[in-house]
Amino acid sequence: MRRFLLLALLTLPAFGQTSDTFLNSLFAVRTFHEVTISPDGKRVAWAEKDHGIWTANADGSNSKQLTSADDEGLAWSPDGRLAHLARKDGQKQVVVAGVRLTSAKGFLAEPKWSPDGKSIAFLLIENAGRDAGPLVAMSRAIGVMEEHIAEQRVAVVDVASRKLRLVTPADMYVYHYHWAPDSRHMVAEAAPGSGDSNYWTAQLHVVDTGAATMKAIYKPALQLANPRWSPDGAHIAFIEGLMSDEGVTGGDVFLMDANGAGARNITPDIKTSITSFEWLDAGHIAIAQNAGGEAAIGRLSIADGSVAPMWQGPEGITADYGIGASIANDGKTSAIIRSSFNHPPEVWAGPFGAWKQITHQNDAMHATWGDATNLHWRNGTFDVSGWLLAPARIESGHTYPMIVWIHGGPASASLNRWPPEQAALLSSKGYYVFFPNFRGSYGQGEAFTRANVKDFGHGDLSDILTGVDEVLRTRPVDSKRLGIWGWSYGGYMTMWTVTQTDRFNAAVAGAGLSNWLSYYGENDIDEWMIPYFGASVYDDPAVYARSAPITFVKNVHTPTLMLVGERDGECPAPQSFEFWHALKTLGVETQLVVYPDEGHNFVKPEHKRDVARRLVQWFDDHLR
Repeated sequence: MRRFLLLALLTLPAFGQTSDTFLNSLFAVRTFHEVTISPDGKRVAWAEKDHGIWTANADGSNSKQLTSADDEGLAWSPDGRLAHLARKDGQKQVVVAGVRLTSAKGFLAEPKWSPDGKSIAFLLIENAGRDAGPLVAMSRAIGVMEEHIAEQRVAVVDVASRKLRLVTPADMYVYHYHWAPDSRHMVAEAAPGSGDSNYWTAQLHVVDTGAATMKAIYKPALQLANPRWSPDGAHIAFIEGLMSDEGVTGGDVFLMDANGAGARNITPDIKTSITSFEWLDAGHIAIAQNAGGEAAIGRLSIADGSVAPMWQGPEGITADYGIGASIANDGKTSAIIRSSFNHPPEVWAGPFGAWKQITHQNDAMHATWGDATNLHWRNGTFDVSGWLLAPARIESGHTYPMIVWIHGGPASASLNRWPPEQAALLSSKGYYVFFPNFRGSYGQGEAFTRANVKDFGHGDLSDILTGVDEVLRTRPVDSKRLGIWGWSYGGYMTMWTVTQTDRFNAAVAGAGLSNWLSYYGENDIDEWMIPYFGASVYDDPAVYARSAPITFVKNVHTPTLMLVGERDGECPAPQSFEFWHALKTLGVETQLVVYPDEGHNFVKPEHKRDVARRLVQWFDDHLR
């Protein structure tokens, strides 16, 4: 699937010095991997991308930089010692107070102290040739094709002796785990076989760390994530729902007895998507939610499933392993990373709703784009929402072009966060940018997330077009100057849309999908498709063909640019080649750019900048 090595990096007409300077300033924003607060609520630690790990008092004083590399993986011990993963010569190791505890070779992630404070567990892929996950660049497909399975196991290092043990079997890939209060057991989500593909078949297991064994206790109907043992040891909670990507979590909270009995959904009617949670005490859980495109944190009672609001706001928030806030033992003090369309990301800490900003890494960054509004509209039986970013300047009597930005997933959502560079650039150059959260997105409960099963491209496009109509009705947007773009599922939806309508005057498909039938045999994560299509492509090819852009490609008239990474395992480059070849044959204006050595998520700064330049230039050429 990665046999195509053609590279098309054409010389792009320059925007000029002013635009290049502006683009560089957009990429200069400093971002954060994670933040965590000490158990006593007095200290905060955070990992800043490319700028290392920092600590400070919870009021922001006494700030210290511990490392300078692109380090992450933070964990406080019960008595307030900080462990982290430090990278040297490309290899991460577990470090506490400047002392390296491990000499492992491979990929390390997710360190967690045992409740008794004697050990630190972490995920380990021994002798891994790359970071874990399907978003990174895959190995080149050359030579004899064999499936090489690199298992991710849980390792435990004794802090006093530095002795390392592997506590999960060699034939199981562990995605995430959590200690039991007794410090002798863990709960883990795991599956045999390929880690990239089999996340969608993972089951819940109990790990006996002494015996180094695992026992399956629950097989979910869909996907599960975020397993957490209750502080009294009586229960295990986790999130279950329809998820299209590992790590992009949403669903309901399920609860079971610690012995694996009595699994039940305790939030069956909630109209939000629960993205992560932490236990507050034996009877209550703090849940982070996507609530119609806004962030919310609530206090969930496991007795009756009621949720008491703790905080809700329009901005996006993130923290350690996705929980909306890292919470101290008092259940009130927390640390978060806050950002919005108007405010760049920073670390905040304090009581819920009364956080104080403790970092000022982005004080020099200011929004030079327009205001953002959370729009709501109705399409059939569905209430749909999405964010609309206005141009930087709006003059009375003028109309403006608009770009519809389709998020990936589809089980994901566009939120009110510091905007991607492309969106900021488009708004600053006079475009509206519309981010619809169509059916299949997170934010309105599981029924809404599951509404596109066996219906990719059909109902979700209807939601998007109805949202476009709402924008045209209420904003000065020129209906003859509409563009559409997206990455991953957004790239698929872009390809699909231009086969279904001529409403858009230009399109850009990033890491797109043109043919579900051929895609099934080309990608590295095919298990994700079964819950959405109901069967494999070999058992029901018709349901795949019904949603494939290539099936309707002769309808396309829209100029379409395609961008993709050479070593993308999630949305392989041949999918873009297939659509590009068809458009060329049919005489439709098109261009394909393949970026060398990039995976699904681009990492090279020069490639990220090139994507932004090409995207804006394509729309300028066709919509101005």
